[in-house]
Amino acid sequence: MSQRLRLLYAVDGPIRYASHLDQMRIWERAVRRAGLPLVYSAGFTPHPQIHVAAALPVGVAGRAEWLDLWLEQPVDPTVARAALSPQLPAGLTIRDAFPADPAEPALPAQVRAAEYHVSVETTEPVAEVRRRVESLLAAESLPRQRRGRSYDLRPLLQRLWVEGEGEGTVRLGMVLSAREGATGRPDEVLDALGLAGGFFQIERRALRLAAEGR
Repeated sequence: MSQRLRLLYAVDGPIRYASHLDQMRIWERAVRRAGLPLVYSAGFTPHPQIHVAAALPVGVAGRAEWLDLWLEQPVDPTVARAALSPQLPAGLTIRDAFPADPAEPALPAQVRAAEYHVSVETTEPVAEVRRRVESLLAAESLPRQRRGRSYDLRPLLQRLWVEGEGEGTVRLGMVLSAREGATGRPDEVLDALGLAGGFFQIERRALRLAAEGR
């Protein structure tokens, strides 16, 4: 009897600069070294049955990422977490592990939105940034270009707010659509605000899944 084991994990430090493919290889290697009975697909080129909810863009930290492991037989989540954790590099941290319903849709199909925290260096006063935020939210449409294709950013922008300020920095919060074919990007929001020219750091705080109802 196979098991669908779901992990909640965080990504920070240098590992956030690894590509999605490299991070998947790290997970596969860690599972093998931990001795967990990972399921592989059939065919000439078997693939490990490891599915993440949504790939993290290179350079973006993640506080609450989701990953499903398909195992050939059930393993106690506490035992699996204890075996996996020492095999992971610094910055990749398992926060929780529990069995998931095998009949659930694939994790990527469940993602509805993502919440981000963005810290951006700017000389603009926070009052001006608030004004730009309000203007963006009041807009009926925000025409943009991505890879030579036109799209409207406004329907992808669910929430946007100023969280605070520091010396030469402003901290923003945003909730963006993360559906297939309708995904908002924090850097595009910063560009629409006129703040993409300075240094900024992005952390994905949470992925909102349909199954969670939040």
